[in-house]
Formats: sequence, C-alpha cells, structure tokens
Amino acid sequence: MKFKIDENLPIEFAELLQNEGYGASTIYSENLKGAKDPTVIAVCQQEQRVLITLDLDFAGYSDLSTATIRRNYCFEGEQTR
Repeated sequence: MKFKIDENLPIEFAELLQNEGYGASTIYSENLKGAKDPTVIAVCQQEQRVLITLDLDFAGYSDLSTATIRRNYCFEGEQTR
C-alpha cells in the first residue's frame, strides 16, 4: 500500500511507514506544500496513494469514491484515544 502524508503531519510519519515496508511520500517531498485540495487529490489518485491528513475539508469532495476519516493516530509510546 502507498501513502501520501499531508503537510499538517510531521514528515517523520512517512519515515515510520517506510520503516514498516510501506511506500510513503510527503507533500513536502513533491513540492506540493500549499497546493489546493483538488490538486492533492488528483496527485494521490494518479499515484494510487492513500492520503493521510488531519484536514477535514477532504471529506466534502464528491469525486472521492471512498472516504474514511480517522482522527486518532499515535506515535511510538503513545496510546490511541
């Protein structure tokens, strides 16, 4: 599975996924910082990546075939809520 980490999450999140064997890139690594949501969606669809974001605006796009929003995440040593 391949992921794209949005700019509102630490870039280290991509490193954690990569260390577990997943394909992960960041908005920063592809010079997409500040890009409009439709651009980010198009890039993710083109690359067949799942966007990981804390931006709830993405839930309102009707061109997304499936949207799952999960706000709970944790880093090593933290507990989920």
